[in-house]
Amino acid sequence: MHGLGRTRASMALLAERLEWAGYDVANVDYDSRGGTLAEHAETLAAEVSACCAAAPRVHFVGHSLGGLVIRRYLADTPPESLGRVVLLAPPNQGSEVADWFREQELGHLLGPAGMGLGTGETGIPASLPPPEYEVGIIAGNRSFNPIGSALIPGPDDGMVGVDNTRIEDVPLIVVPRSHTFLMNDRFTTEAVIVFLRRGTFPPVPAPE
Repeated sequence: MHGLGRTRASMALLAERLEWAGYDVANVDYDSRGGTLAEHAETLAAEVSACCAAAPRVHFVGHSLGGLVIRRYLADTPPESLGRVVLLAPPNQGSEVADWFREQELGHLLGPAGMGLGTGETGIPASLPPPEYEVGIIAGNRSFNPIGSALIPGPDDGMVGVDNTRIEDVPLIVVPRSHTFLMNDRFTTEAVIVFLRRGTFPPVPAPE
């Protein structure tokens, strides 16, 4: 599932590489700015029912908001054939950028789900229960968004801080990629495939 303000096209390269690795892929599209998190989770539930009812295992990969949609869906109605989950740059602890949009009274630009991505106790991330399934997180620490990075303490990808992607006791790796293009990175793709197959991440290559 793609992230906020994106379409399934943003996940097309990752979907193609997963297909090359032998997976049947459903690249789910949804109106990320046009509904609540619960409504997006219903869209995902319908897609899973349509594409994957007979599948022996169903894995999930989500970018940014898409990762939280997956978490909401799996907290409500996980499939019996649930496999593993990989979250790419997920705002699991919220995003200071979303906080800023709300403070500037620009939250409407993010839509109902996006407005709830703040770091406060009433935000969507804080409402999600800890995962009870195998999940791994890939975060980015390269930013081309100086305004976003100025709002975020510590390493970040321009939209989400590395620390805000974390879930306690969940494996996480950090790659030198930005929020926008993390899912298109070749190592990210390899790491997703390895995690879906083994439940662990490969070592991150040393910087050149």
